[in-house]
Amino acid sequence: MAVDRSSAGRPDERGAIPKYLAIANDLAQAIGIGQYANGDRLPPQRQLAAQQGVTIGTITRAYAALERRGLVVARVGDGTYVSCGEPEFAHRTPIDLAHNVPLTAQSDVDALRQALTALGSDAQVMREMLDYQPELGHKRHREAGARWLRRLATTGDSNRVMVTNGVQHALAFVLRIFARPGDVILTENLSYHGIIPLAQEFRLQIVGVDTDDQGLLPDALDRAASTYKARLLYCMPTLQTPVGSTMFIARRDAIARVVRRRRLLLIEDCVHVMAHRAPLPALSTLVPDQSFLLASFSKVVAAGLRVGFLEADPKWLNKFAATMRADSFMVAPLGPEVVTRWLESGRMEELIEAHRMLTTQRLTSALALMDRLARRAGASLDFHSDPVFPFLWLRLAPPWKAVALANTLRSKGVLVRTADHFRMGRNPAPQALRISLNSPGSVKELQAGLTTVLQTVFQSAPAGGIGSERE
Repeated sequence: MAVDRSSAGRPDERGAIPKYLAIANDLAQAIGIGQYANGDRLPPQRQLAAQQGVTIGTITRAYAALERRGLVVARVGDGTYVSCGEPEFAHRTPIDLAHNVPLTAQSDVDALRQALTALGSDAQVMREMLDYQPELGHKRHREAGARWLRRLATTGDSNRVMVTNGVQHALAFVLRIFARPGDVILTENLSYHGIIPLAQEFRLQIVGVDTDDQGLLPDALDRAASTYKARLLYCMPTLQTPVGSTMFIARRDAIARVVRRRRLLLIEDCVHVMAHRAPLPALSTLVPDQSFLLASFSKVVAAGLRVGFLEADPKWLNKFAATMRADSFMVAPLGPEVVTRWLESGRMEELIEAHRMLTTQRLTSALALMDRLARRAGASLDFHSDPVFPFLWLRLAPPWKAVALANTLRSKGVLVRTADHFRMGRNPAPQALRISLNSPGSVKELQAGLTTVLQTVFQSAPAGGIGSERE
């Protein structure tokens, strides 16, 4: 955990912050940004002491400091739990600009109703849905998935594809099979938060690698792979979360050369990529025998559509089949059947296009509002966006600290994500916010939340604008 030394508390006579207080401030920050939600259990004291390289007594004092602040409550014999009390916006529903939740369109509901109606009239398929399935998925479902992935320049070979319960499920499978306790996972220095609990579960170390506006830097990746003797690389070359950057072809070639030279196993997350009409070829197509491509519909159509595909060299799929058999026997076939019918009929393309248009409309509205408010305040904004990416990445300059700003916004009834939420390993996080365009229930609610964010920021804007200093 990184400590903001400027607000860590009272220094001792040497000017250093007591270790227990630094740890307490880190945990308070994690609670403030939502990494630990109300009711969550904090790590056991012995476990956290080992991770931090301190005594159990130090952790005890840190937890006691949090309890004095009213952030946690200790339960004898059970652990320490987050207990933030009633939030300041408890009397009203907060505007959620934090979570990654796709919009639910009426076209999605209609498509699901029609698919289930058609399925109900097909007696043979209905019987198949009630039977055991192959571990890698029904052949027809795998074939539909393989065809869908061809837009990423994959081979379209269904013998390279298996059905999963979304990307998180596939990611857990890869780590369970190919990682051992203590192994290092390399990833972008800011990346998908969901890999953190998996790394904790499998006792893996995450090392963040330096990036620029195209994503991973080849030289930095090469150094990290050599230094840490890493075997695994997890990355998002297109629409990278949380920044939204995309790696160009020349950079993909350079990264692929490092992957081959260092004999890395590449895990490529394509969860947002399918929002593009014509995405760039997947990085994994450059190293097909050393890669695992993960894709799903949960971010481009519906969160409850827990259907994904994992594409890999056939030599690996036997391992995945064995793990599926031990874990849950199979993926329940009803969801993949609905997805397959949508893919075969072309309905899936229509649904993705509808979501693409909704995201673009919200982004257009947000950008117009931001420009208007910035002009009115005589300030400038430093941000990144993409027409099909449902987020804004807003960089902050002094005096704002991202966590302090997030806490201020929370008190005003607006939730945002700070860069700390996506920080990988020990790298310090930049002062930035990720703002979700699709979580609010309406464009009006989005505009209200975004107005609160910008007006709060502009109240303390430095000369030259809030984003005048890039990380």
